[in-house]
Amino acid sequence: MAMDGRFHYYEGYTMQEVTFPERVMHELGIETLFVSNASGGMNPKFKVGDIMIITDHINFFPEHPLHGVNLPGYARFPDMHEAYDHKLITLADKIAEEKEIPVQHGVYIGVQGPTFETPHEYQMYRFLGADAVGMSTVPEVIVARHCGIKVFGVSIITDLGGFDIPVQVSHEEVQKAADGAEPHMTEIMREMIKRS
Repeated sequence: MAMDGRFHYYEGYTMQEVTFPERVMHELGIETLFVSNASGGMNPKFKVGDIMIITDHINFFPEHPLHGVNLPGYARFPDMHEAYDHKLITLADKIAEEKEIPVQHGVYIGVQGPTFETPHEYQMYRFLGADAVGMSTVPEVIVARHCGIKVFGVSIITDLGGFDIPVQVSHEEVQKAADGAEPHMTEIMREMIKRS
């Protein structure tokens, strides 16, 4: 099953609407979820166009996707110590090395949006331990893990922030960087599916 885009919280959807596809995936028997996003990088080792394999996330959304009455048969307090499957990360690293595709690793922080970050917001997120920031992914991953679905996640670094020299960001530049890195990301994921 593949989705053409996603629902974003900043578009006015509720968290339940944003994460409804993951509930449907679970009912259809999906066992593994691949997620990707465009994100701003705060790690000084990153450059625009990098592929960052997500090792963990920080939930900075104002609403939690599991807030409210818990669904019958699901854990009320789901464990999130391995939100992103370690075996899938290892497999992705192996494939990237074989295909000589450079990848980074890092923590993704999910925020509400829809504004891009101010220089000091970038610095704050970096101080909190994040390497990249974006406006999606975290709610979907939380609900997928609530359903027992394994997750592999990738961020494409489309802009940089939080450094000494402020960088102006436009949606067009973000899209261009994402389009440039997409073939390598797709190559890794396709090979992962073949080997899983």
